[in-house]
Amino acid sequence: MSLSPVPPPVNGPVGPLERGLAVLRELTRLAAHEGRTTVRPGDLVRGTGLARSVVDRVVGTLEQLGYVTLDGRDIGPSVRLMELGNAYLAASGLPAALGPFAERLADGLDESVSVAVPDGDGVRFVVQMTRRRTMSLAFRIGDLLPAERCSPGALFAAEWSGSGWAAWRARRAEDPLDISFPAVPPRHRPASGGDFEARVKEAARDGWATDDQLIEPGLVAVSVPVRDALGRIACAVNVVSHTSRHDVDSLRAAVLGPLSAQVPAMEAALAAAAGRGRPRPAAERAWDTPGGAQTALGEDPARMAKRELGAGFLQSLARGLAVLRALGGAEGAGQGETVTAGGGGRGGGMTLSAVAEATGLARATARRSLLTLVELGYVEADGRVFRPLPRVLELGYAPLAELGFTDIAQPHMRELVRTVHESASLAVLDGGDIRYIARVPTVRIMSVNITIGTRFPAYATSMGRVLLAGLDADARAAHLAGVRPRPLTRHTLTDVPELARVVERAAAEGHALVDQELEEGLRSLAVPVRDARGRVVAALNVATHAGHGTAESARRELLPALRATAARIEADLATASAHHALGAGERVGA
Repeated sequence: MSLSPVPPPVNGPVGPLERGLAVLRELTRLAAHEGRTTVRPGDLVRGTGLARSVVDRVVGTLEQLGYVTLDGRDIGPSVRLMELGNAYLAASGLPAALGPFAERLADGLDESVSVAVPDGDGVRFVVQMTRRRTMSLAFRIGDLLPAERCSPGALFAAEWSGSGWAAWRARRAEDPLDISFPAVPPRHRPASGGDFEARVKEAARDGWATDDQLIEPGLVAVSVPVRDALGRIACAVNVVSHTSRHDVDSLRAAVLGPLSAQVPAMEAALAAAAGRGRPRPAAERAWDTPGGAQTALGEDPARMAKRELGAGFLQSLARGLAVLRALGGAEGAGQGETVTAGGGGRGGGMTLSAVAEATGLARATARRSLLTLVELGYVEADGRVFRPLPRVLELGYAPLAELGFTDIAQPHMRELVRTVHESASLAVLDGGDIRYIARVPTVRIMSVNITIGTRFPAYATSMGRVLLAGLDADARAAHLAGVRPRPLTRHTLTDVPELARVVERAAAEGHALVDQELEEGLRSLAVPVRDARGRVVAALNVATHAGHGTAESARRELLPALRATAARIEADLATASAHHALGAGERVGA
């Protein structure tokens, strides 16, 4: 499947949903093809064929929903957009069921291991465990590859019907050089389809498939299928290496046995995940309004948002995306109603009633959104059950999955600086020091000048005390036992028992303020940043000159904004790491 402009029109009153998805696809296409982090409205007009006024309303609605960010005329995808892809990943059950197997295989084989699923005539990756080397081999979660250019594709094509092969041939005729697949280098010349058909027959006969530099020179891979309860291929587990380590024959000899030996356990885990159902807690059934508030069941949140935000807000688009996001609860259909896996091993689904209850929408409204999503290829209907499909991952997931910790934090830090007009920093604990990993300065004649990588003793900084407060009792005691504080200014606290009490208070109060202990004239206020498991992994601070009011006025004026910013960073961290580790760059807790 290729990324395409606006799909065929859908009958019914949900055109805004169709157009909104077209804008998100084009935003993703520009990011994937051209590596652009932001685009202009005119780019989206040209790519979608929509009128500028329509694009503006769509972008305005997506910005209110938190799925895109606006910086002047620049439009970029936000981390929250990953909620849509997370809905598919949660409903499929694949990362939870097979991720531990992929991690153990990667450790045991010392090679990168991924899990891929069929998506039309393409292959989309949903799990990735990478071996970190100078020559790194990895596919991003959400990346789409042509079936003929990877080993999982030969396995999946063995189950294609006549219409599947016809769609594949039509796509290759339209795009013979694979220009529409940004995850792979384009071809220099069209390839013979007969080669792929021969490899498909071999894969069906052997029960495994190989990739001998089909994607790009130097890359080799071996894949085996994982089947559902009816014997159909649900996904493929893929081991990837480089010709500097293996040729395709030596890789097959090294990994096929261990890989195949794990397949029965993987199939059992997948079947168990598909068969489980759980009612979703009420907190998960609430619908987030653009402002972050949650509405009571029975109210139409999109209508409320439109009242608040005006005629430019496209409530049909908001409703449709809420429906798509709600399908991430497909392990359990709704309050008191559980739908286990249908179709012999596929992930559980949600009924229309469950979707309506989860979103607070009327059944008829939810049904129109679901049918639109089915027609556009993002959802499948299986009897009375609806499930999200892998194509949902095309909505920005792959480029956003590359983001690291600091990439996620910095937009929120910039907004904090715009709000409080003071410099903001992010730091992690590194031995007895804090180490700065992100910083957004303010523009002033007199400002705090600190660079990324700067280290300061943890005992004399607000961020250090917050980070020490986040340690468990034993680790905190061990750290303080090894501290030999020295006076950096006349205000520096050097008494270790008193320092322990100050850190304990920071743990209880959820913040720390240091007034001129690191440097004369420098006052700093910090709060913790926690990961999805509640662990303190970083500290966020605002630094100001001590002459700007009193310590208490600084606490009163800055602490609410600091806490709100930390909460937004934590929400994005939870979204970005829901089904995989953070992307390249500084990682949580690094």
